[in-house]
Formats: sequence, structure tokens, C-alpha cells
Amino acid sequence: MEKTPKIVRKSVNRPPTPDVAENQEKEPTRQELINIELIESGEKERLMELLRERLIECGWKDEMKALCRAFIKKKGRNNVTVDDLVHVMTPKGRASVPDSVKAELLQRIRTFLVSAAP
Repeated sequence: MEKTPKIVRKSVNRPPTPDVAENQEKEPTRQELINIELIESGEKERLMELLRERLIECGWKDEMKALCRAFIKKKGRNNVTVDDLVHVMTPKGRASVPDSVKAELLQRIRTFLVSAAP
């Protein structure tokens, strides 16, 4: 009597069937709507320029530059990529933005939203 080889089928990982609602256009979130309004009005660029000025004035930019140089010196110039710098410096940079700069920008955004409200 001949033995038939057992056929082993591997399971296929298929994505779940999408709901009908997912196929329809999604409404933009409130944050997305605000971002669109900031861009279209030109306010986002003005806020970015204000942020650049404030970070230079308070010495944040020089502090970040010094941290980058120290990191590069420690690791060796040929052993550091831009991605390495971004990965290491981003959390430090965000955490070291002065509260006064954050508060000023937040106030400017609030003022813009009030003035842009219908």
C-alpha cells in the first residue's frame, strides 16, 4: 500500500476586508483643517520665521550646534550620518525650547484661530 504525501498548506495573511465607510472620503480632522488654513493664509510661514528668530535670540540654535559638534567629535566624523544626528538631537532640541517661546507661538496661533473663525 502506497502512502500519499500529506500536502501542507501555508496560511495566507490577507488584510481584513475594508468596511464600506473606509472606502468613502474621510472628513479632514480639526487639526488638518487648521493646518490647511495656516498654510493658505501664509500664517504658517510667518510663525516659522518668528520661531527661527526666537530660537536664535535665546541661544537655542547655538546650543544645538554645540551639541551636534560634541556628538560628532565623540563618534568620529566618518561614523555619523545625518539620520544619526536627527535621531539623537530631535528629543533634546524639542525638550530645550524655552517655555516663553512655546507660549508666544501658542498665543499667536490662538489669536489667528479667533480671527479666522467664521
